[in-house]
Amino acid sequence: MGWLWAIIVGFVLGLIAKAIIPGKQHSPLWLTTIFGMLGAIAGNAIARAVGVESTPGIDWSRHAFQLIAAIIIVALGDTLFMATLGKRKQRA
Repeated sequence: MGWLWAIIVGFVLGLIAKAIIPGKQHSPLWLTTIFGMLGAIAGNAIARAVGVESTPGIDWSRHAFQLIAAIIIVALGDTLFMATLGKRKQRA
């Protein structure tokens, strides 16, 4: 169940990050999901480092760190994806 939950959270975080980032992102949905999963992992690590790993009730601060990390990772990952895709199109 842990992997399924990670995929679902990554999918949701990736889509929210794509909606927040201005402009069009060209990365496919499966890559956005992976970026969202990486954002969740990074956000959890940052929350743990700051000291808000778990709070009573809903962990809004941890979710905010996850979303911010997902936005950064989706933006950087999409830039790298387009740089790679652009080089492939120039060669063909």
